[in-house]
Amino acid sequence: MEYKKYDIGPYNLHIINTDKFKTVTVRVSFKRPCLKEELTKRTLLGFLLTESCKKYDTKRKLDIKTEDLYDLKYSGFGTISGNYNIISFEESFLNEKYTEKGMFEKSLNFLFDLIFNPNIEKNKFTKEQFDLCKKIIQEDLETIKERPSYYSTLRMYEEMDKSKPVSYHSTGYLEDLKKITVKNIYDYYLSVLNNDIVDIFIIGDVDPLKCRKLVAKSFNINTIKQEGISHIVEYDKFRSKPKIVKEKLDIEQSRLVIGLKLKNLTEFERKYVMGMYSYILGGGPDSKLFKEVREKHSLCYGIGSSYSGIFSVLKISAGINSENFDKTVKLIKKQIKDISLGKFDERDIKCAYMTYMSTFKEIMDSPASILSTYSSMHYLKLDPIEKRKEEIAKITKEMIIDVSKKVYLDTIYLLEGSND
Repeated sequence: MEYKKYDIGPYNLHIINTDKFKTVTVRVSFKRPCLKEELTKRTLLGFLLTESCKKYDTKRKLDIKTEDLYDLKYSGFGTISGNYNIISFEESFLNEKYTEKGMFEKSLNFLFDLIFNPNIEKNKFTKEQFDLCKKIIQEDLETIKERPSYYSTLRMYEEMDKSKPVSYHSTGYLEDLKKITVKNIYDYYLSVLNNDIVDIFIIGDVDPLKCRKLVAKSFNINTIKQEGISHIVEYDKFRSKPKIVKEKLDIEQSRLVIGLKLKNLTEFERKYVMGMYSYILGGGPDSKLFKEVREKHSLCYGIGSSYSGIFSVLKISAGINSENFDKTVKLIKKQIKDISLGKFDERDIKCAYMTYMSTFKEIMDSPASILSTYSSMHYLKLDPIEKRKEEIAKITKEMIIDVSKKVYLDTIYLLEGSND
């Protein structure tokens, strides 16, 4: 596998050359600093540009074209990446070695047609297409509470810090959706083309020189932009006593979500040590939380922790009966305290290490995971896989104890079920 990055000026072109797959995957990403009031527009724009375009102005015509391109698959999606919001357009298609000559260029141009030749009439998106996409987003926003796991996590982060992107709903907000028109979403589309930082990722058995020529020929962006702020979210306020919030909802099982902020992590701690800490605390069936809270005391249906270096947070989630709230929180606090006191052994570190090693193997199993790995290397300055393996092997018990002292319990949120 060979990786090359080309700084073209208006965009960065990343080529990951591998003969491991019969497909070629292309992702075009537009990013800018994350503003809460823009999230809904960016979500809607992603839908609009993949619903139709000038050349294929109905979903049926799009389907016919993708069949003609040997069942090409495509999608548009948005993500909050720390301090940035990213809209990505992605396609996956058979390498022309298995189809016919010229299919690579045709497939590439299909994606570029979606991005650069939208279904526009008189400087506005068509009302029929606009209304359809808007309805899809509205239904998604109106049913957030029907997804208790997601809703409880979102609410915990809102209570933790409403000013940080970690608390934003990536799809957007109903009040903002109502303000969007066929005209102002088109104006925003032009703003994205002219102002967003653009990255193009191509993974497959491809010729880098050919890729550069084809992209330069059809990718119609000329404005040069430069990187600004870091993706990494940092905090300047830490609670001396955790905030406790309880909310009732008509669900079968209560959801407990605990948020912990991380302070002054070194690069090595952010990239490696905190991941090991999180796994030992609640990363699997060998973890402290699983053994003590679930198995030994039977206080929850499931429990685990997850670490986000980009948002500088650690999250603990559990499905519990609300009557066990106090006992569960007390026991979770004890496990956090025990790790800071060194009450874990080399076996715990070894289990975490082995899990990391198996995860690295899984990364190489799909184009999507490989592409995401390289995009993280670019956006977040993460190390290549082989370097990560070497660095993780250096982690000691003392390092984990040291990083545990940079973990601050911030918010305890309970979504209390009425029937649990």
